[in-house]
Amino acid sequence: MQNCRTGAAVSAVSYRQPGVVLTDRRFSVPLDHARPDGERIELYAREAVAAGREGEDLPWLLYLQGGPGFGANRFSGTQAWLGRALRDHRVLLLDQRGTGASTPVNRQTLPLRGDATAQADHLAHFRADGIVRDCELIRHVVTGGAPWTILGQSFGGFCATHYLSTAPEGLTAALVTGGLPTLDGHADDVYRAAYPRVERKVRAHYARYPMDVARAREIAAYVLEHEPVLPNGYRLTLEAFQSLGIWLGAGDGSDRLHYLLEDAFVPTPGGRALSDAFQEQVAAALSYAGHPIYALLHEAIYAQDGRATNWSAERVRGEFPQFDGEKALASGTALLFTGESVHPWQFACDPALRPLRDVAEDLAARTDWAPLYDATRLAANEVPVAAAVYHDDMYVDTGHALRTAASIRGLRPWVTNEFEHDGLRAGGPRVLDRLLAMVRGEV
Repeated sequence: MQNCRTGAAVSAVSYRQPGVVLTDRRFSVPLDHARPDGERIELYAREAVAAGREGEDLPWLLYLQGGPGFGANRFSGTQAWLGRALRDHRVLLLDQRGTGASTPVNRQTLPLRGDATAQADHLAHFRADGIVRDCELIRHVVTGGAPWTILGQSFGGFCATHYLSTAPEGLTAALVTGGLPTLDGHADDVYRAAYPRVERKVRAHYARYPMDVARAREIAAYVLEHEPVLPNGYRLTLEAFQSLGIWLGAGDGSDRLHYLLEDAFVPTPGGRALSDAFQEQVAAALSYAGHPIYALLHEAIYAQDGRATNWSAERVRGEFPQFDGEKALASGTALLFTGESVHPWQFACDPALRPLRDVAEDLAARTDWAPLYDATRLAANEVPVAAAVYHDDMYVDTGHALRTAASIRGLRPWVTNEFEHDGLRAGGPRVLDRLLAMVRGEV
């Protein structure tokens, strides 16, 4: 056990996979960084270094996963972008607070905090500001105080932008993939921009797979009539079925949705019904059991300046009546799927979220969120920054991202339509190689 001046502590256990030496690291950090002597939580991170280079003094790269609410990638060996990173870095794959093995937050653990208000108070510490404070404590332990490079995917890019706003002295460079946030936009602005993007993705899906127009309507009509309960206890409503459109933001998402829809029904003694295989896939796609923070804090990651989110995606959806599934079925028009958004009905449908409905209501009503970004500091930024901005990203608005890119001094954007939001997964080594070359001034 080693202690640093900030009070974070670390323990480590090492082991091997092909081509890489991995070390499990555990850290102790304050739950509330404003109260460093108060309650502490444990964080987990996995260090990765190329086999044979364990003893070398390599620069560090910290990876911040998308979400919110997802632990870092669990790679096998040197999969995806990790192999490229290990050519010249020692990598730290951090499970952000509340995710993965870092003091996980879910319907099982949150009741230890007390009533719904107490649980919401606890969760208020799990946004980008708390995550970045964690990173700074960990950095002093891991690097001895030397700055490191960060790679932020999606929400990880939001964290990187907060890092640049509050602790740029901890960074040698920042790499962002599909994750430049609006600096001052409310959640309403985010969803008002999102629904038209989602509609474009749905129309493009139907253009590719025109047979899915009838299939989606057929499944939607069945769901509306029967509201089946899926094997995991999830109540499949029409709105829930529409939310499968979240897949359309990934490179292979349209294909996955098509394959799901094409074999939805089977004949049974009681008539045609949704197949077990279909139901199992939908249950896995819609459940928040593994990442409840995503549902609880998804709108709160945009909250600042004293404004409540107040179920923004649900309210703004009312401005886009073309997404009303019942009206689409009644009028004979194509059913529109929805995208990356969280709604009150999910806390009634999903057994992993039902016990947390009051907590979600409390968070939606809060107005005391701290500011996340410092526009003045970003305008004077001196840290090299490169960002992959995906041309028609369904999850992060390209217009918002480019305005933010122009607001951060020295940021070099790479705007591409080669990838969807999951470009770091799909394009792995090539995407990372380009961003590293950009911050080094090589391209």
